[in-house]
Amino acid sequence: MLYLVPTPIGNLKDFTYRAVEILKGVDVILCEDTRTSSRLLDYYEINKPLSPYHKFNEHKIVAHLVQQMQAGKVIALITDAGTPGISDPAFLLVRECIKENIVVECLPGATAFVPALVNSGLPTNNFVFEGFLPLKKGRQTKLKQLATEDRTIVIYESPMRLVKTLEELAMYFGNDRLCCVSRELTKMFEENKRGTLKENANYFAQKTVKGEIVITIAGAE
Repeated sequence: MLYLVPTPIGNLKDFTYRAVEILKGVDVILCEDTRTSSRLLDYYEINKPLSPYHKFNEHKIVAHLVQQMQAGKVIALITDAGTPGISDPAFLLVRECIKENIVVECLPGATAFVPALVNSGLPTNNFVFEGFLPLKKGRQTKLKQLATEDRTIVIYESPMRLVKTLEELAMYFGNDRLCCVSRELTKMFEENKRGTLKENANYFAQKTVKGEIVITIAGAE
């Protein structure tokens, strides 16, 4: 059996009783970075073997993991933060488990784009989640496509690329398109900066930005 277990996106207390219970009962826990995951597991006194599972090795080890589950092992997959499969590895393993009739169960839990979207003040009844935009190939095409999207748009971005991305969005969407930049969600220095794309580009150009970033953008009128 495979459990997909969401982990806190910042505050370690945002973890469910059921998630702790399941992680204490599995045979092995797959994680992106054993150092990052160890902090969470130590906090909840979860002592289980950890095995790396990330985008650089998933294709190589997925068959072996399936064989282990077919032999009776119960495995949990967690990420550094949030729900497995949402801009993090999970799809490949889930697909192979389904092919081999291995039971897959996904627990409800934290994912960064939901609180960012709800807190943005932009329409939440209809939205599109794009994850990380392409870095090079296809980026221009994607920006042109999203410029006419009438639903609220949610994307992820890194602190290093935030200002450049806001400037590009302003160029394709227009300087006055409303947006909200959310960072350090659930942490002590959480910030949700609302304004136009141009205003937010100027604001963050004057700051040293840290933490994971969610950008929520109003749809085209």
